[in-house]
Amino acid sequence: MMSLDKNKTVAEVGRRTRLRNHDVQKMLEALVEVWSEELAQEGRIELENFLVLEVKRVDRGERAGSLLVGGKMRRAPRIIKN
Repeated sequence: MMSLDKNKTVAEVGRRTRLRNHDVQKMLEALVEVWSEELAQEGRIELENFLVLEVKRVDRGERAGSLLVGGKMRRAPRIIKN
């Protein structure tokens, strides 16, 4: 199974658009930064008929339970962001 990483993405977009890979990389990094900032502010990103990214807050209540982390039981956080 093939994986599409950052370098392969930059090369393929550069090939298809005939833009320099350096310019494609700068655009891709800026896009990820803008999207990350939007999600960090609990915003929403939507590419119509393709993709929706959003952060949801989940409140587990008073009895959130426990998690096994590194072989040790830890108290699970009450509120998490998905």
